[in-house]
Amino acid sequence: MIIRCEYSRGSSAIQQAIDALDEKGGTVIVPAGEWHTGPLHLKSHLKLELEEGSIVVFSPVFSDYLPPVLTRWEGTECYNYSPLIYAKDCQDITIQGKGILYGSGSAWWSWKKKQQKAADELCTAVSRKIPVKERIFGTETDCLRPSFLQLFSCQDICLKDFTIVDGPQWTIHPVYCSNVYASNIKVFTHGPNTDGFNPDSCEHVMIDHCIFHTGDDCIAINSGLNEDGWRVGKSCHDIEIANCLFTGGHAAVAIGSAMSGGVDHVNVHDCTAYGTERGIRIKSMPGRGGYVRNIHFKNISISDPAEEAVEISMHYGSSTSRPVSAVAPIFEDIYLEDMKIEKAVKGISLCGLEESPLRIHIRNLKMNEGASIVRKHAETVSL
Repeated sequence: MIIRCEYSRGSSAIQQAIDALDEKGGTVIVPAGEWHTGPLHLKSHLKLELEEGSIVVFSPVFSDYLPPVLTRWEGTECYNYSPLIYAKDCQDITIQGKGILYGSGSAWWSWKKKQQKAADELCTAVSRKIPVKERIFGTETDCLRPSFLQLFSCQDICLKDFTIVDGPQWTIHPVYCSNVYASNIKVFTHGPNTDGFNPDSCEHVMIDHCIFHTGDDCIAINSGLNEDGWRVGKSCHDIEIANCLFTGGHAAVAIGSAMSGGVDHVNVHDCTAYGTERGIRIKSMPGRGGYVRNIHFKNISISDPAEEAVEISMHYGSSTSRPVSAVAPIFEDIYLEDMKIEKAVKGISLCGLEESPLRIHIRNLKMNEGASIVRKHAETVSL
């Protein structure tokens, strides 16, 4: 079944077309032109085709994203505003085409200054073992911003060729997903915490030939925060990032700090970063538990970082919630190979814990003269 959206159906045209598909699914085509819409809730066996020249503008009205849906907000499960594009328990979804998805993110960004109280309440609910179904937010008082595109417990996802501009918070956010392929996507975001792509307790994810210029980390790999990350117990593993360009953001590729479920088997290669705050950043803190292991960075070029070209630290200081356990995170089998660092004042910073030191394996590192290397409870091993 193929359905072509019609302007006559107004701001619900795209969602009505999706809803009209039967259980076998089909293709929804968004023609060239400007389309205004509320949240889009996807279904299995759907291909959403964004024709060249199409611009999908999401509503800046907060109430349009209610009722609340099950989500994972910065590593913790709760019910919150619907993401702008959302799917749960679906399979075989494709979003492709040369259109633009515009998230009206500036309407939400001021919440950054107000959200700490609600974030603390969410963390308190976790520590008190309040069931997820009772962790209900989704009000302007709570003001937890939703992700732009969140796929929750889905599999066989293909994202290709489109551009995303300015969402409320995290941009592309698969949670508990498997077999996710993203290619030739452009993400341009300017607001606070507007990460580009956040694989979150996912497996078998490929991000290839994408471009990121973001208000936070370009790509951030996570697996749950503190007690809720331990409760869910889903690692993020078998992630490949290749041939990507990072031109602005806090880090080109970050792992953590919400990594309590574990992160392993990450392969980042043939990527370029310039003008980002940092190139590579792996971060956690004492008590967070979890592990980061079997991580390979190869053929990476980092130029003109504002801070460290590479920072690997277990003393990350900025977080909505500090852990309450004494379980140290583990960072092991991390490899930096064929890496070129230019125009950096701070080259590499490694900070482990006395009870959990770092060992980083390095081969063929080329770094500009004067760039520093700092170590604490860490060592580098030449391959």
